Formats: sequence, structure tokens, C-alpha cells
Amino acid sequence: MSFENYPVTEKPAQPAVHQPQNKWRNFLIAGLVIALLGSWAYIIWLKSKTEQTFQQKDLVISNTSLQRDELQKELEDATMLYDMIKTSSANMMHSKDSTISKRDREIAEKRKRIQQLLSKVGATEQELAEAKGLISSLNTDIAGYRSQVETLKGEKLVLTQEKNTVIKERDKVQKDYDSATIVIKEKEEVIDIATTLHASNFSILGINETKSGKEKTTSTAKRVDKLRITFDIDENRVAQSGIKNIYICITGPDGKPLTAEALGSGNFNTRDGVQKFYTQKIDINYTQGQRQPVIIDWKQNVNFAKGDYKIEVYNNGFKIGEGISTLKKGGLFG
Repeated sequence: MSFENYPVTEKPAQPAVHQPQNKWRNFLIAGLVIALLGSWAYIIWLKSKTEQTFQQKDLVISNTSLQRDELQKELEDATMLYDMIKTSSANMMHSKDSTISKRDREIAEKRKRIQQLLSKVGATEQELAEAKGLISSLNTDIAGYRSQVETLKGEKLVLTQEKNTVIKERDKVQKDYDSATIVIKEKEEVIDIATTLHASNFSILGINETKSGKEKTTSTAKRVDKLRITFDIDENRVAQSGIKNIYICITGPDGKPLTAEALGSGNFNTRDGVQKFYTQKIDINYTQGQRQPVIIDWKQNVNFAKGDYKIEVYNNGFKIGEGISTLKKGGLFG
């Protein structure tokens, strides 16, 4: 096989028609690179900004939480002080004090509002500022409340001192009055005792009543129909004129009191507080300063026994005289 070499004719170089396209492509690539770099820069900047914002928000939240805690502590301190003032003055304050009651209500309302603000989740700075202002106002109110309580305590102290003075004066007057009353009572008792009458000149006779109506004295028991008791009420210049009660107590030979309810017997109390039976009670119209005779007849519903009969006379609770009469059994021709 044979080869033949022919001269190669070089074609003339044609102009590169694609160069303008390459230029625009380069520009486009450069623009995209720049845009990409810009995007990355923006993303980096935005991320940094976002992190800064979050940090600021975290700082704000942290500061807000710290501020809320501080305000809560201030509220608790104010509340503790207020409660201490109320407790220390509890025995002094009265519900009728309208000023204190009004201040109590105002303080309670502020405490409630402050607690609502501090308990609110996500409380704003404006709300915390309101709470802070209310706490400041609350402290002012509590200071005023304390001042008012101190004033009332001072007034109470003055009133207490005045009351103690009045009590001392009253006690002194009462003591003087009691002393005077005792003296008066003692004097009245002395006078009362002095007005007690006194009996003397006793005479006790057995009386026999005949069928004809005549009376004879006898000492024979079986013949005695009644006992006639006579005595004198002595002069007394202290006792006032008027009706005086005289109790006649007769004790029989057996030592028992002679009493008959149907005949007016009863009992009375002596000055010693002893209850004593009386045989007969009489009322005499006594005249002050005069001697006055008294005659009493005791006629009982049973026969008189032999023996001693003791007669005691009482006035004003005191025994004012006594006498004894003896009745005999009597002889064969008695």
C-alpha cells in the first residue's frame, strides 16, 4: 500500500465568536460568588444579631426576674412590718376607730394589687414599675399607720394614767366611805344596843281562879290556873317612844319551853343568831325616859307541874331580865 503526501493547506484563523459569551458568564459567576458571599455574610450577621437579641432578651428576662424578686422581698418586708404593728397593737385598736379601719382597707387593697402584679407571668417593665410605685406608697402608708398607732398608744397611756389616778381616788373614797360606814355601823350598833330596854322588879305568882271569879295567889301547882308575871321596864333616855316587842320565854320544871301555838307562841332569833322559842309576845307602847310596869298572865291548856319555872324576857334580841317561880306539890289540906 502506498501513501502519498499532499501538501496540507492551512485554513485561515477565524475570529472566536464565543468570547463575548464567556465574558458574560464570568460576570455572572462573579456576581453569584459575590451574592453567595453576601448571603453568607448576611446569614452570619443575622445569626449574630439574633444571638445578641436573645442575649438581650435573656438579660431583660433575667433583670426582670431579679427586679421582681427584689420587689417581692420588699413587699414581704413591708407586710411583715405591718403585721408586727397590728399584732403589737391588737389589744389597743378598736373596730369603732374609722380612721384605722379605713387605713387597714387601703393597705390591704394595695398589698393585693402588688401581689397580683408580681405573680403575673411575663410581667412587663411597666407593670413592675407600677408594683414598685405601689410598694413605695405602701411603705408610706405603713409608716403613717405606725405613727397613728404610736399616737393612739400615747393617748392610751395618758388615759391609763388618768384611769389609774381616778381608780386610786375612787379606792381612797371607797376606803374612807367603808371606814365611815364601819364607824357609823358601830355607832348605830352602840345606839341600837343602848336603845335595848331593861326589865327589873320581877314578880311571878301562881293564880287560882275561884268559881265566883275571884283570884287568889297560890304556890300549889295543882291549884294554879295561870302564872302572873310582872316587871318594870326601866327608864331609857336613848330608846325612842313607840311600840316595842317584848318576848316572854317560860321554861318548865322539865327544862322544856312552855309553848302553845294556839295561844300565840312562836320563835325568834337572838343577837347571837340562836333561834329561841317564846311563850308569849307582847307589844308595849313605850315612852322615852319613863319607867313602865308590865303585867302578863300565862294560862296554858295543860295543868301546871310542880317545880321551878324560869321566866326570861327578851327585847331587841337581848335578854333584858329573868326571874324564877317555884310551885309546890301541896299538902293534905292544900
